[in-house]
Amino acid sequence: MDPRLMPPEEFEPLVVDALDALPDWVVPIVAEIAVIVEDEQPADEARPGVMLLGQYRGFSRTRYGGRPSGALPDTITLYRIPILLTSPRPEDVPGRVLKVLGHEVGHALGLSEARLRELGWY
Repeated sequence: MDPRLMPPEEFEPLVVDALDALPDWVVPIVAEIAVIVEDEQPADEARPGVMLLGQYRGFSRTRYGGRPSGALPDTITLYRIPILLTSPRPEDVPGRVLKVLGHEVGHALGLSEARLRELGWY
């Protein structure tokens, strides 16, 4: 889908809907994570040939010892343009947003890429 067809003001409510659709048991975890929407991954962080749809930054909930004092808050960033580019039709976007958000929440829980694939969150 052409990203120009869905501007940020139309995309962001889909993120709110995806947050509302997450299972109740993850709500306390997600409440401690800042969810951000950016157009794309910053160029200085991009890897050649890799298009990220989202990214979790922080300390997974399985980390021994918990969160280090003074650490920045955990964040999940959803990248609007790549999500739109990988959604063939406008009606596919809400499902893609939910899947990307769920995938990144999985990382916050300490799940590996392989486990996320097994669970269908890849």
